[in-house]
Amino acid sequence: MKKERIAIIDMGTNTFHLLIAEKDGQSVSILLNEKVAVKIGQGGISKNFISSEAYDRALRTLSGFRDTMQSYKVEKVHAVATSAVRNARNGYAFIKDIKEKTGIIVNTIPGDKEAELIYEGVKYALNLGKSKSLVMDIGGGSVEFIICNQDQIFWKESFEIGAQRLLDLFHHRDPITVNETQELINYLEEKLSSLFEAANKYKPVTLVGSSGTFDTLWDIDVIAKGLEISMEEKEYTLSINDFERIAFEIMNKNKEERLLIPGMAEMRVDMIVVASILIQFIVSKLQVQKIRVSSYALKEGILSRVLSGKEI
Repeated sequence: MKKERIAIIDMGTNTFHLLIAEKDGQSVSILLNEKVAVKIGQGGISKNFISSEAYDRALRTLSGFRDTMQSYKVEKVHAVATSAVRNARNGYAFIKDIKEKTGIIVNTIPGDKEAELIYEGVKYALNLGKSKSLVMDIGGGSVEFIICNQDQIFWKESFEIGAQRLLDLFHHRDPITVNETQELINYLEEKLSSLFEAANKYKPVTLVGSSGTFDTLWDIDVIAKGLEISMEEKEYTLSINDFERIAFEIMNKNKEERLLIPGMAEMRVDMIVVASILIQFIVSKLQVQKIRVSSYALKEGILSRVLSGKEI
């Protein structure tokens, strides 16, 4: 059977991802997993607009992705855009420019589809079992919540309250102030009412965090404990106590001090404050007992769909 090389591009609000995989019969090998902090939401997301600087960064990054895909002799490309693009007034022009200047055809997906694909990615990485979990994916533009087990989704919703949006709205002083934190919590109480209703109905016992902020929390905890974790690991368990310790440190330091935390990703140093407050709020509100971190998310969900012959 002929080998086939597939590329997945996830154009997130904060980070663009390029995943290249090779399918050889029933086996799949990941050849490349690259991420670039493009930050297309910076400077415009609160106005539903992609700024000219972000626009240029995106086109340069995608031109680089095109060259990389050509060097890897990729045959099929599946590219998706999420919150920042789907809500931008110039999103359609942006997608059109990408096609004209790079040849990459981008599909802008709705939040509901994004949540579904994140579930597929998480399920690809770890066994969710029979008990109910709450999957949480914090993007720059939106946050997806999925109540599920290994077999099915019971409830899902995408909220346009991503970390870049929360950063613009609430984090004006550094370290973040008590008043700003409380204003953010009040905002989350209002915006996430449907999540609380669903959680009360289905009673998830575990929080599963995917990508972004959760990856950084994983790295910080691993380094703090002096653990040896393989790059191939798809899952990590973060205790509630360890999360609270890390979150306290993040929320009480300024940017320069946060950058000195071993394991802190520079691309996440700004958004991680509001993201940590969001996680802390969910853990407290839903009385979560355990946090599992999945290294797989949206792009792996797309790969899973492609490999199984299903439509994205």
